[in-house]
Amino acid sequence: MRATITSIELKGPFKFFALSATALKILKQLKSTHCKEFKKKGIWTTHYTMTLWNTEEELKEFARSGAHLEAMKNSGKIAKEIRTITIDTEVLPNWSAAKKLLEKGKVRKF
Repeated sequence: MRATITSIELKGPFKFFALSATALKILKQLKSTHCKEFKKKGIWTTHYTMTLWNTEEELKEFARSGAHLEAMKNSGKIAKEIRTITIDTEVLPNWSAAKKLLEKGKVRKF
């Protein structure tokens, strides 16, 4: 199975409202997929998500379509930095381990 861990650092605390509106659309999309597990955590300007998928293909199908694709296209409007890492695992890691893994992830700065 494949898991994707993501962090987003917002440009400022008021960008949280835009993030929340976008996240609701993405969650609706996520519920219509074969995602095995989803976790989220965040406060102030730093937010994290983790998803667990049966296959790389299912993960990519979700990431490259619908509300998630739109969010990726517009992420520079609200984010200072986005980090992602995709790993092979049978279970989602705890938050401490996930944050450590993100140190080695892909970084997009805006």
